[in-house]
Amino acid sequence: MLKALVFASILLSAAPALAGEKDVTLYKNPECGCCESHADYLRENGFNVTVKPTHDLAAMSRAAGIPDDVQGCHLSMIDGYVVSGHVPIGTVNKLLTERPDIKGVTLPGMPMGSPGMNGTKEGPFKMLEIKKSGGVGGVYAKE
Repeated sequence: MLKALVFASILLSAAPALAGEKDVTLYKNPECGCCESHADYLRENGFNVTVKPTHDLAAMSRAAGIPDDVQGCHLSMIDGYVVSGHVPIGTVNKLLTERPDIKGVTLPGMPMGSPGMNGTKEGPFKMLEIKKSGGVGGVYAKE
């Protein structure tokens, strides 16, 4: 009986940590529909998404260390990382699994065929790493 209680308390104490990595806060321009589609894409892949419309997206992205020329369409906070733009789930999962010492990743612009965007994908998407000091490092992942 004591072993069962100890095991249950371990599982219950681990649950918030496990749930936290699946929680997403997605900031987007109020009028943007493709951002809503990306939020749905994340939900379809098991994430709990809270969408927060804002008119300060560019300033928030700059504050997160993302230069203007590589900002994505929206800004997400996922388990301590910044994820900017229509980043595919494979890269998000890689980020959460590998836990690299970076601030996050960005997929600049609004590439056609990316998750949440219409159109045909014309080549691999290149997700850039956002350094902890701000600015961009190299390519973190290609999908």
